[in-house]
Amino acid sequence: MSDPAIFAAVASAAPLRQKQRFTESLRAGETVTDCFLVKAKEIRLNKNNEPYVTLVLGDRTGEFDAKIWDQVQELQALFERDDIVKVQGKLTQFRNRLQMTVQRVRRLEAREYDLSDYLPSTAQDVEALYAELRGYAEAVGNRWLRQLLLTLLDDPELARRFKRAPAAKTLHHAYLGGLLEHVLSLCRAARRLLPNYPGLDGDVVLAGIVLHDLGKIEELSYERSIAYTTPGQLLGHMVLGLFLLREKIAAIPGFPPPLAMALEHMIVSHHGQYEFGSPKLPMFPEALLLHYLDDLDSKLHSMQASLRLSGEAEWTNYNPSLERPLLNLQAWLTPAATAPEES
Repeated sequence: MSDPAIFAAVASAAPLRQKQRFTESLRAGETVTDCFLVKAKEIRLNKNNEPYVTLVLGDRTGEFDAKIWDQVQELQALFERDDIVKVQGKLTQFRNRLQMTVQRVRRLEAREYDLSDYLPSTAQDVEALYAELRGYAEAVGNRWLRQLLLTLLDDPELARRFKRAPAAKTLHHAYLGGLLEHVLSLCRAARRLLPNYPGLDGDVVLAGIVLHDLGKIEELSYERSIAYTTPGQLLGHMVLGLFLLREKIAAIPGFPPPLAMALEHMIVSHHGQYEFGSPKLPMFPEALLLHYLDDLDSKLHSMQASLRLSGEAEWTNYNPSLERPLLNLQAWLTPAATAPEES
């Protein structure tokens, strides 16, 4: 076991970046000493009725399971969920997932870490993405919808949160800036698809796209980890989105009530099925298009994320949200290197 001094409190007042390695580089068989975000923490009892701690640790590149089997009461009292901790432990592979047996742990002070190491974030320029989204709003022909969208997007506090929010906790675009990426992806797709359906109101579609997941800025917290807020747990993003929409519409004198209700319907129906949380099914073409664009973007993004994690493997691990493993088509179609002919 390494020198206990590495877990002593740091005396220097200067900021100290502790992290050396990221989750994506860890391998079974290694003994690792490094810093991770505590994404989950739970005390359980084993078959002998003895306590142990099960954890999920991670950083911006991924996460892994961890267990504390020894010195349970002493070690678990040193940190809580959402803390950044320095741990030492042995890595193994369990059920195709990396797992650490924790031997030492210390909670880090704020000056000892850079939070950007621990929360995944979009690689794209957030300001450029937001400017593009605002451009879509400015191009809306319907004056009521244009005013509504610009009122939303130009609200400084809402804009700050919109630029930072993830689109989900785990299923798709589950990283800082993910909501903005997702909404803009739907705008781009709608622009290309709408000419194929000339009877649809493109302004209504665009407004529904911008509004459909707006409640996620309040449903999710994303300061130390991505988790559900209490309002998010109790009400969900559709209801919270309705509250935000009604608040903004109330500040626009004369906004047509039928148009407001159409937008509300798009928010509550965009999951498309009762079992997926929509209290209503899409009941007009613009709402149906929003649902399928949203469904397509989220599922393709989830597939692409699984494929990236699998590297060159022909099959990914089981994808829980899609309820299947995924085939890496290019790996399968690429013929194996031909063995040299015998002389």
